Amino acid sequence: MEDWKLKIAVLWIVLGFGVFTLSTVEHYMPGFVAEHYAQITPEEIAVIGALMLVGPVMAFLSLTLKDKANRWLNIIVAVVFAFLALLIPTGYTATYYAFTILVTAVEFVAAALIIWLAWKSRKKA
Repeated sequence: MEDWKLKIAVLWIVLGFGVFTLSTVEHYMPGFVAEHYAQITPEEIAVIGALMLVGPVMAFLSLTLKDKANRWLNIIVAVVFAFLALLIPTGYTATYYAFTILVTAVEFVAAALIIWLAWKSRKKA
């Protein structure tokens, strides 16, 4: 197995845990669930579920796809997640906002490393 594919797969797991962690911790924020989830639609739940599945699915695909498809899929999806990580939700208290910044920073760095490793891998092909 190629080293860059394994590194990218691990980074997708890290990024996936970041998405999962933010979604889980929101449930413990005082008043957050009542305020934000009261009007959530089934479509929004589907989007949240899909976002939580991207990390593990991309980890699997990173280990199984052929190099060229693997490289471009990783770059495209990681760019989307890097952009999403920059859209830090606001309205949290200072404590929760600091936690959100920490997790989203980890997500952004993981996405950036995925992009870099995928791009760099083309030189080996």
